[in-house]
Amino acid sequence: MKIGFIGLGKMGKAMVLNALEQGVEVVAWNRSPEPVEEVAGAGAIPAETIKDLVSKLEPPRMILLMLPAGEVTDEFINELRPHLSADDLIVDCANSFYKDTIRRSQDLKSSRIHFMDCGTSGGPGGARTGACLMIGGSDEDYLRFEPLAKLLAADQAFKHLGPVGAGHFAKMVHNGIEYGMMEALAEGVAVLKNSSFGFDLAKVMDIYNHQSVITSRLVEWMQNSFQDDPNLDNISSKIGSGGGGEQRILGEADWTVEAAKELEIDTPVIEDAIRIRESSGNDREDSPNGFRNKAVSALRGQFGHHSVKK
Repeated sequence: MKIGFIGLGKMGKAMVLNALEQGVEVVAWNRSPEPVEEVAGAGAIPAETIKDLVSKLEPPRMILLMLPAGEVTDEFINELRPHLSADDLIVDCANSFYKDTIRRSQDLKSSRIHFMDCGTSGGPGGARTGACLMIGGSDEDYLRFEPLAKLLAADQAFKHLGPVGAGHFAKMVHNGIEYGMMEALAEGVAVLKNSSFGFDLAKVMDIYNHQSVITSRLVEWMQNSFQDDPNLDNISSKIGSGGGGEQRILGEADWTVEAAKELEIDTPVIEDAIRIRESSGNDREDSPNGFRNKAVSALRGQFGHHSVKK
């Protein structure tokens, strides 16, 4: 099996390294050369340009994208398009808005280029060792992609969920749920921290994560955070964006709320989680709410490898 891969950020690079270990041949390109050199050292075939990447694949080609949502993804699809042939398949593995995914698929049909979406969960660690893949596309295209999905996913962690857009819609809602769960967990540990009992929070998280109703990977990551830094002294109380920048970037949780409003569904938990992230810079580091915000930041650092230090 031989594929192309465009976009070697934290997630993309991890997926490529995983694919190589599974015996997949990967032709890789990235805007900056350093990640290309790194994966080439692990056995990937480096491409100097998009055109070069396409030329190193035999049709019908399969090319995976792991790029920032929005204009950047459109830019690279437009750059790819003139070099592709009928029946080539593009799979968008990043966090694109599902309506953009549907639009791109419809637009590419005129060139007989196939398009799929593959929402990817698990953070860089999951991408490296086996991710959770939420897949949208035609039955025909899924059959082409399924052998690769099985290699890239953890055991039983991939599903064909419906037509194009279904994978990104499911991943969008997943991330909206994630916002609410993270906020609830952070609020709980802030209450524990500020009680009169002097809890060892790593110890509390450990017992929560043994057959309790809230046993989860998030509780495990919260436990790891307190083991590393019991008072989260080195964690910022300003909760960053999905990209880790100073300003929060609109993304899956916001899109989930937008979709819910279109469906006339109230989502107060997700909306409050978004609001708290937006206002987190206003809370003092040493306040109870500052600690709550630090707990969310710490979780982001654990699973997403985001920059969350002060």
